[in-house]
Amino acid sequence: MSKILWKSLLLSPAILGATLVVSSSAIALEQPQQAEGQQDTAQAPATDYVVAITDNTDNTVEQNTTVSAQIINPSATQPQTVAVTQVSPAPITVAQATTAPVVPATAPEATSVESLDELNRYSNEGRGNVNSVAQVTSVSQLSDVQPTDWAFQALQSLVERYGVIAGYPDGTYRGNRAMTRYEFAAGLNAALDRVNELIAAGTADMVRREDLATLQRLQEEFAAELATLRGRVDALEAQTAELEANQFSTTTKLVGEAIVAVTDTFGDDVEDNTVLQNRVRLDFQTSFGGSDVLHTRLSTGNAQPFSFSAYNPAVTPFKTFEGTQTFNVSPNFENDVFVDWLAYDFPLFGQARGYIAAVGGIHSDYAATTNPYFEDYDGGRGALSTFAQQNPIYRIGGGAGAGLTLAFGGSGVLRPSSLTVGYLADNASDPALGAGLADGDYAALAQLNFNLGDRVALAATYVHGYHTTGNGIFDIGGSFDSSGQSAGPIVGTIQANNPSALLPTGDVPTVTNSYGVSAALRLSDRISLSGFGTYTNATLLGRGNGDIWTFGGGVAFPDLGKEGNLLGIFAGVEPTLRGLDAPGVVGFERDYGLHVEGFYRYQLTDNVSITPGVIWLSSPGQNNDNSDVVIGTLRTTFNF
Repeated sequence: MSKILWKSLLLSPAILGATLVVSSSAIALEQPQQAEGQQDTAQAPATDYVVAITDNTDNTVEQNTTVSAQIINPSATQPQTVAVTQVSPAPITVAQATTAPVVPATAPEATSVESLDELNRYSNEGRGNVNSVAQVTSVSQLSDVQPTDWAFQALQSLVERYGVIAGYPDGTYRGNRAMTRYEFAAGLNAALDRVNELIAAGTADMVRREDLATLQRLQEEFAAELATLRGRVDALEAQTAELEANQFSTTTKLVGEAIVAVTDTFGDDVEDNTVLQNRVRLDFQTSFGGSDVLHTRLSTGNAQPFSFSAYNPAVTPFKTFEGTQTFNVSPNFENDVFVDWLAYDFPLFGQARGYIAAVGGIHSDYAATTNPYFEDYDGGRGALSTFAQQNPIYRIGGGAGAGLTLAFGGSGVLRPSSLTVGYLADNASDPALGAGLADGDYAALAQLNFNLGDRVALAATYVHGYHTTGNGIFDIGGSFDSSGQSAGPIVGTIQANNPSALLPTGDVPTVTNSYGVSAALRLSDRISLSGFGTYTNATLLGRGNGDIWTFGGGVAFPDLGKEGNLLGIFAGVEPTLRGLDAPGVVGFERDYGLHVEGFYRYQLTDNVSITPGVIWLSSPGQNNDNSDVVIGTLRTTFNF
């Protein structure tokens, strides 16, 4: 829009006066941009224009003095000077950009308007912009304007001699950003006021016939630009009116994801069939102030995890949660629609942020997981498995509650870092005894996250949890029973999730204290390393104690083969019960089983990706006697 507005500045005497003004972002030194819509190949590329007025004598313009209007463009190499007779009783300091190249007028740009971003900017102009401009009296007040800038002299003159330049409250000028219609109107108004002052101070014969002829010729030369401007403005207004009349909400946007996956298991003892599964999430993101977000997410799917039910007859019935994939995380497996996440993220004092979840909250919503490229919040663009996506410590508990993040650092070696605390309750909406916000399952988190330079991130995490009888540990707030039929644990073995099931006296409540570390190292823009480890001490109330371990690490190769692609390789040990000191427990297996995963996300289009991948599990059910399992998946993800 700014390109055509500048061209129109040469179409009348009043508009010529406006070229002496820069309001907020008026005379912008912008890099050439590709024209919106399709251009005819015979047309010159679209450019941005700035007009500088110079005289032909000694830095002043007296009455009846001929001056030059130069059309300045950063992408050209030779100036074009158009003679214009300027009459003024007051001297005007020369604002000549000798280092700035210029270009002749070009053919009109294409009038088609296809950019939704441009429509959004157009429709939002003037709606309570907090970045209001303020008049400045010295160019030194503009922190982002330097004496070496090609337009410095012009800005200095307009600020200090004529007082028609405004800056932003933070002391910046933002000369490289596009102006809005309101900013242009403010600048034009200031310029016209100054022109009126000059005319009022002059005589009746200030304007000569030759001046009018010159201006008429300029108007004819730029008639095509004016017609293009009218057409584009009309098109913008029509499309904006249509969008506003049919928009869903002025404060809400929809972010959706649909996953369709073909997957199967292979191994000597597995009996699962090849399945075609799906999961769909529709996240309505509402902002009331621009920096806050209310998430209202609907979810549905039918992607049940594999059971590996032939393993470990010592625990009957048996189900392991190893190899669970991200699209298996769903509140239901029957394609019923649920509100699976309702949460509000908002700014507080300073750099602090708050988080409140009414349903479906998990610790990774508000705490940094430090696992770049693999982490996608159980979406369809990261790792295949829930284990490779994030440290299982963030899977302990979930539901409703709140979190607080206090940011610190920001310069030198210590880059923006944070201290995070949070509390989530599994059954916060249940008023029964043993449930509710404080009397049922809960998990409290505290974490220190450090960013060292641009390439290193570290996190130290502690989670204290209470798990009532029949509820798993790594369950993100889902219920669990020994049959494994309800949505519950999503990572690790059944022994690690419910160690009290091994007691001869049956399940008891469990208290857990977990200590985790996570780290990420970006070797280059194309190679990233990350890893984690967590130890959990599980106290079986009145019965004994158990030790649970998990660790893993991976390497990611973003943009491999094509921008947007991702190759990921991850390996580790899912949560495994390594020790259990309790009366009557004998003979349970405590072997380590490896999880090795490889996947390659191919970005088919901006909205569609295809991810083939393989997960290999050794000693599933933490038992070396069990044969290995291989899970093969072809995942297609639609983001919109």
